[in-house]
Amino acid sequence: MSAPAPSATLLRRLSCLVYEGLIVLALLLLAGLAFLLPLKLATGSFAAEGWALWLLRAWILLVLGAYFSWFWTRGGQTLPMRTWRLRLVGPDDAAVDHRRALRRYLLAWPSVLAAGIGLAWALVDRDRQFLHDRLAGTRLVHVES
Repeated sequence: MSAPAPSATLLRRLSCLVYEGLIVLALLLLAGLAFLLPLKLATGSFAAEGWALWLLRAWILLVLGAYFSWFWTRGGQTLPMRTWRLRLVGPDDAAVDHRRALRRYLLAWPSVLAAGIGLAWALVDRDRQFLHDRLAGTRLVHVES
């Protein structure tokens, strides 16, 4: 049995998070455009109000969830994670299944949006893990190549 992969440093994970933010921004622009163009054709306006605004929010959550879970369950790496040589793993460094990927994705939202408290959790966690990783049973490890 091989030794567990080394956990990624906090600096490496935060740097990857900044890069991931750029990718997510581009994805949000495309997803928003894909939603708003049909809305413009149907209503004559790009304004997402009332039910359309809630539908847009749900669409964005769905698109981002599909993006992250697809990459996390197929090799454990998004493009920024490859660049920073990080891989998402489950218990015993096993690949992440869809259920665990979805759990991590859903837990990351409050972890990040609540003033980043789930990220700051890494400062007090014994293994320096983010709160959503601790709760989802995942961790980011450093891979050599």
